[in-house]
Amino acid sequence: MGAAALLLLLLLLGFLLFGWDLGCERHKQGGRAGAPGCFPGPLMPRVPPDGRLRRAAALDGDPGAGPGDHNRSNCGPPPPRPSKCELLHVAIVCAGHNSSRDVITLVKSMLFYRKNPLHLHLVTDAVARNILEMLFHTWMVPAVRVSFYNAEELKSQVSWIPNKHYSGLYGLMKLVLPSALPAELAHVIVLDTDVTFASDISELWALFAHFSDTQAIGLVENQSDWYLGNLWKNHRPWPALGRGFNTGVILLRLDRLRQAGWEQMWRLTARRELLTLPATSLADQDIFNAVIKEHPGLVQPLPCVWNVQLSDHTLAERCYSAASDLKVIHWNSPKKLQVKNKHVEFFRNLYLTFLEYDGNLLRRELFGCPSQPPPGAEQLQQALAQLDEEDPCFEFRQQQLTVHRVHVTFLPHEPPPPRPHDVTLVAQLSMDRLQMLEALCRHWPGPMSLALYLTDAEAQQFLRFIEASPVLAARQDVAYHVVYREGPLYPVNQLRNVALAQALTPYVFLSDIDFLPAYSLYDYLRASIEQLGLGSQRKAALVVPAFETLHYRFSFPHSKVELLALLDVGALYTFRYHEWPRGHAPTDYARWREAQAPYRVQWAADYEPYVVVPRDCPRYDPRFVGFGWNKVAHIVELDAQEYELLVLPEAFTIHLPHAPSLDISRFRSSPTYRDCLRALKDEFHQDLSRHHGAAALKYLRALQQPQSPARG
Repeated sequence: MGAAALLLLLLLLGFLLFGWDLGCERHKQGGRAGAPGCFPGPLMPRVPPDGRLRRAAALDGDPGAGPGDHNRSNCGPPPPRPSKCELLHVAIVCAGHNSSRDVITLVKSMLFYRKNPLHLHLVTDAVARNILEMLFHTWMVPAVRVSFYNAEELKSQVSWIPNKHYSGLYGLMKLVLPSALPAELAHVIVLDTDVTFASDISELWALFAHFSDTQAIGLVENQSDWYLGNLWKNHRPWPALGRGFNTGVILLRLDRLRQAGWEQMWRLTARRELLTLPATSLADQDIFNAVIKEHPGLVQPLPCVWNVQLSDHTLAERCYSAASDLKVIHWNSPKKLQVKNKHVEFFRNLYLTFLEYDGNLLRRELFGCPSQPPPGAEQLQQALAQLDEEDPCFEFRQQQLTVHRVHVTFLPHEPPPPRPHDVTLVAQLSMDRLQMLEALCRHWPGPMSLALYLTDAEAQQFLRFIEASPVLAARQDVAYHVVYREGPLYPVNQLRNVALAQALTPYVFLSDIDFLPAYSLYDYLRASIEQLGLGSQRKAALVVPAFETLHYRFSFPHSKVELLALLDVGALYTFRYHEWPRGHAPTDYARWREAQAPYRVQWAADYEPYVVVPRDCPRYDPRFVGFGWNKVAHIVELDAQEYELLVLPEAFTIHLPHAPSLDISRFRSSPTYRDCLRALKDEFHQDLSRHHGAAALKYLRALQQPQSPARG
């Protein structure tokens, strides 16, 4: 069991067995602690001294005569939960790279506790949609549907509202959900991206049953004095009913809001308040509160434990007495996890547990609750069912079929400006190669697309690694794509395909993470592509000659002349000259020494050069996992599709020494591993024959020649 899973299990045991008293003030009622989830009087919505609330619309009802009534409403017998298979709808507004990561942590916490099917309605910008669409497609969680809504189309509805909140326009978009979501959708839970669940979301959905016939908005009271206007001199907040409400967690009766003319209601209120107020300070929350102040019958106050707010001036400690009381934690301070709070260490540990929790464990079925399987899930299950667990190569077969969760552009990324001959360096790596990144950034000033094979916990370590490095943090043109680890073998070609698919320039340099390119290679490649007239005029793969050093410290050559000098004194070698000369012999290094212009070479068995090709080149064959034949098969496919192999006379890249990977060690020590690789090669050649017919004969003949064990 992973550390994150173990920590979460301990937390849950604490909830169930001990309640984990957090040392909060207990409000005695007949000698016992106050009922969980009931804010004491001072934190319940206040009413005017005469006990009456103004009625201003047909929907307005009596929300209660005073704090005591709200306590009784919130803390009576719990409403019945929704039926086991009832579909629960959740709406989230999400924009950008960082917010997308927050959504995943929120969704993990929901999935961990949920017992019902979920339909997520995600209002996103183009960046978040690209990220989340890929992630949910590859996550393949049963009984979870995802619908996307284009935030760009909604901006005009809120762009007229001045907003000082850091969320910008996206912080106002919850106001337009009744019109943006499908007309047939009547109930929805709306969540901020910075909330974490500590309970089953169906319990929250059940609170819709507490709504009167006129109530349409369920909210938890604001747990600070913000709307009381006494935090500092001249503090003038938007109008609110008493302490106001927080909109990090909302229950919306969409049908009732539409019927009441919600759009006109909030627009009129906002325009009126903006005559005397310069802007919203808390985005949609200010406008929701101003509307509720005028139409108090719209709101159903929710128990405070469904939105425990960790803002800078929070009074949330009055809400709970033990950890088992908590339902939803809301990190609503700009400081997020760094906020000051008496129990912040406990809350932070709960959040970090979900942040690092293995999302693969959440791919569990809801038994007894039939649902439409995720796209491709049935075919995948059929293919897995056909595997023979007694097959010595079962591990290889299973790894080939594994669908890995993929989180593209894990960090903020600026796409390169469109240039006709631009080149992206494409590579893949695991946690033990992170130390190569800074040097690679110094050698390659152009765009990069890198796939990282990590666990959920390692992904957070990687994030901290980037943030701690001035060199890496400054590079916005490097796109990092996290492929989450699953299975015993390294899915090298699947990783390469992820990085290749996310490259945005017309050409790609297909490299490996242990290589450092010549300092001038980026500019030289772009110039060469233009001079050789590649693209529609010429179909070619440009070969970058590969070398290696056995020294961990050496002076990197700045030119071909310096490289040849190091080669002559034995400080450098042609790549794998001692172990696997077949892999690069066709490059013809003797000719390269004297070459002044690009020259063509012929394919030969086991050739595996590093090449520059158009972005739409053939993808790597994903059947090759672990070590062996993964690049060789790709060069075979390029040759079969009639790519010229052109060696560039001034290009070079140098491999740095490192400890052998686990897969290389297994290849060297296990005859079964090598037998399985030979079986994969045979299958590859059979498929090649089916696709290319007689043209594939030369590859079959090459395979039949005596040779050393297959390599990369």
